Amino acid sequence: MTNPQSPVPNPQSPVPKVKDIGEQGILEKLQRFCPPGVIGDDAAVLVTAPDQSLVVTTDVLVDGVHFSNVTTSPEDAGWRAVAANLSDLAAMGASPLGITVGLGLPGEVMVSWVERLYQGMTECLHKYNSVIVGGDIVRSPVTTLAITAFGQVHPQRIIRRSAAQIGDAIIVTGVHGASHAGLQLLLHPESGQNLTDTAQRTLIKAHQRPQPRLDVLPILWQILPSSHPPIAGMDSSDGLADAILQICRASGVGAVLEARQIPLPATFNHWLTPEKALEYALYGGEDFELVLCLPEVLAHTLVTKLSDNAAIIGTITTGSQVILQDKQKKLPDQILRLSQGFQHFTP
Repeated sequence: MTNPQSPVPNPQSPVPKVKDIGEQGILEKLQRFCPPGVIGDDAAVLVTAPDQSLVVTTDVLVDGVHFSNVTTSPEDAGWRAVAANLSDLAAMGASPLGITVGLGLPGEVMVSWVERLYQGMTECLHKYNSVIVGGDIVRSPVTTLAITAFGQVHPQRIIRRSAAQIGDAIIVTGVHGASHAGLQLLLHPESGQNLTDTAQRTLIKAHQRPQPRLDVLPILWQILPSSHPPIAGMDSSDGLADAILQICRASGVGAVLEARQIPLPATFNHWLTPEKALEYALYGGEDFELVLCLPEVLAHTLVTKLSDNAAIIGTITTGSQVILQDKQKKLPDQILRLSQGFQHFTP
């Protein structure tokens, strides 16, 4: 049924491309995705409270590397791009203020594709009470999306990779491996023949519409005493193993992890081998969950408050190695290394 508010497509009318309407034309179309009065000057002005620190993060996404029309619609690509940046803010303990968007486009890109991209971005932003406050558009041989996100956090609540202490419990939110599983289903649909349609849709949604864990921060601040020193953490966008290794390296510590404590999607139990499920969880990436290090008592309190949406998976130790163990001895011990995960410029 046709939406009466939408124009009926005319098959005789050419679909406009970016090169047809030019820079000013595309800017005019995209301004409607920003709050009135914010766009128009040479730079955005963001007001923060006197007792807050400004947090800035930037992510660059390239067509064919971070998204493609095989695995993501324009709306999903926009959502994922914003989610990646908001997840970085959450990993620092910050609440979002707004984003700027740098967009590189070939002239042959359809204008409708760009509008749908921005629709996905604003859908994610609105869920987390944030907005687009500026940006830039240039001609490029490859579609490239560079987002800078701005957030604020009280100086005493900044979460840093370098703050892990020996004896801290390691907490992860959510499940791990779901996004990578969803990507595999999109690329190789035949691999999911043993999964129900509902299970497949759930995993694919985890890849296409990840949820940055900004919701964890208010709960975290509730349980942390105001005098508590800064805690360590980051997000798991590059993989769970990468996050723990980065925290340990920055803090000058090691860790021992329990393999069977790592939360996995329930569908993995009758779909993947234990080894493959663990590989997805540790190295799949793009789950956008939080990895936090807290004193044991506070860690248990946080996990209790988050219910089944978090788990303690290990402990910070002396030394520098991150060791993955299986108490049931069905899986051999592993020493985790950064080289095992995804690295740009590595074949």
